Amino acid sequence: MRAQHGPVRVIASFPQPRATTNPYIVMLAQALERTDGVDFATFSWPRALLGRYDVFHWHWPENRLHGSTWWKSVASFGLTALLALRHRLSRRIAVVRTVHNVELPEVNAPRRLLLRLIQATTDHYIALNELTETADRRTVILHGHYRDWYRHERAAKKPGRLATFGAVRRYKSVDAVLSAYAEAAREEPTLSIGIGGQPSSPELAEDLRERTADLPGVQLQLEFLTDDELVELATSSELVVLAYRFMHNSGSVLAALSLDRPVLVPRNAVNEALAREVGPSWVLMYDGELDGAALLAAWRSAAAVTGEPDLSRREWADAGTAHAEVYRSALKNRRSR
Repeated sequence: MRAQHGPVRVIASFPQPRATTNPYIVMLAQALERTDGVDFATFSWPRALLGRYDVFHWHWPENRLHGSTWWKSVASFGLTALLALRHRLSRRIAVVRTVHNVELPEVNAPRRLLLRLIQATTDHYIALNELTETADRRTVILHGHYRDWYRHERAAKKPGRLATFGAVRRYKSVDAVLSAYAEAAREEPTLSIGIGGQPSSPELAEDLRERTADLPGVQLQLEFLTDDELVELATSSELVVLAYRFMHNSGSVLAALSLDRPVLVPRNAVNEALAREVGPSWVLMYDGELDGAALLAAWRSAAAVTGEPDLSRREWADAGTAHAEVYRSALKNRRSR
């Protein structure tokens, strides 16, 4: 194998970021653009299918399988299959994948088969925490913090204020948060809660409006939150509540911690490790189903928290360097085979 000369040419699976792009993606792209030894480019079909590059980096590959119409979805599926085939046959292109979700998404059989082909073509995985399991070579690069992203003016804390935010999905159990809040508010009537985020369906939005119609102190903002709106919602609260049924890598948790607000989350191994990392007073946990008693206890604990969590292991400059090392390692392994 000939040695790699010059920077490693990398294409990511995400396009040029827009205003609504996940901040993790934007900050990763910025970090890679600043990293020595990496020539980084975002996604386009001509670039991915016909361009010259050394490493292709997948994020949420299922996003490449869908279009805004049925025929665009068919075309996206076909192009993604061609891309996966190119990577499968090439001995000069290494494939890296960041594992954002542990399980494959619920998709139809052809899409699931294609996602498995992408998995089989992957040379190296990047895990966002130590507890993510992968089938083959793996490097842990912790999800970076958002302190540099949320440089907006912060709101003053409102006594008794709770918040939950992020894209509203069934599995994120906003209904459980509301049930626990209703119990807690009967005992502590000074409580209030803000709920912000874009619901996954009109039916879910209507269900939330009906559930909160008679609840005191509830403020709904059922739409995509701008950064200013998210900072206002989070920093005006004393506690951010995220009652996901399954939580493994949560950008919302890190957003709250980056804004120096404690979070209440379900107890699991990932959240216990996070609590040890950033400080146990910042990551409060409940067992089983969230109820009013657990919510009240966490709020009382959070109200006394001062200072800021320890996010020193999540600097973006470190993430850029670590990604560059993964790219070089994956490329060396692919070309030595």
